[in-house]
Amino acid sequence: MPSLKNQARIDPAPSRWSWRFQRLMLTPAFLFGLRIGVPFVVTLVIGAWCISNPETRAVIAKAVMQARESIEQRPEFMVNLMAIDGGDTDLSEAIRSSVSLNFPVSSFELVPSEVRDKLLKLNPIKEVSVRIRPGGILQVDVVPRIPVAIWRTADGLMLIDNEGKSISPVSLRSMYPELPVIAGEGAPKHINEALKLISAATPLGDRLRGLVRLGNRRWDVVLDRNQRILLPTKGAVRALERVIFLETTPTRQVLSRDIARIDLRLHGRPTVQMNAAANEEWQRIRQLNTKKELQ
Repeated sequence: MPSLKNQARIDPAPSRWSWRFQRLMLTPAFLFGLRIGVPFVVTLVIGAWCISNPETRAVIAKAVMQARESIEQRPEFMVNLMAIDGGDTDLSEAIRSSVSLNFPVSSFELVPSEVRDKLLKLNPIKEVSVRIRPGGILQVDVVPRIPVAIWRTADGLMLIDNEGKSISPVSLRSMYPELPVIAGEGAPKHINEALKLISAATPLGDRLRGLVRLGNRRWDVVLDRNQRILLPTKGAVRALERVIFLETTPTRQVLSRDIARIDLRLHGRPTVQMNAAANEEWQRIRQLNTKKELQ
């Protein structure tokens, strides 16, 4: 047995460095490194080794691609058809042609915002929303532009809405007999004023043929019998209302007479131009009066 002297010399306490190492092992950072850091580094080293091998990279990429396709092609993620609400048959056909999707298509490959941006480029569409409904349905809700007038140009006829936006060309005027006709450069930009003039001309009924924008400054009201009302640059609606008031007064029906033009461009100085038949008749009467005076 060791002597009491030798036992006194043995120090059971750890050394300073051993004590510090034990304290280090008990710190949260060290424990986190053992639990997370070491496995991460090992995984990173193995992954780097695998990626460095071209054949291994190809196998991994193929496996990832197959896994992705197996998920994306699942029935619950497939879009099978497109439903369109708010548009007529022609607009629906235009939408289907523009989108041009081969159903069924995976919802992972279909971006509704991109479809919406593409549809907004169609002239007949004012607003549209696109979403994927449950059941694999691509829902398209359309707010179409409503035509309010026909714009006559050198290239043909065009439907326009209340914002002056072009909707679609028209082959025949008779296809939209209820719509008024406007013409002239820049006419669609002033469609609001044109609609006010057309509303004011309602008492004229079927006599109204349309409006012509001249010099991008003012309007002419075109009637049947080749009659025109030349409106001023400012206060056009009020000037037209004065003429219509005279026309609806039995004793002052100026438009029912042999008049070709009523010029209201100068405020307070309206002028009237007779048509060719009235001019000839006036010249004949004048010549007769001259002969009577000479006799």
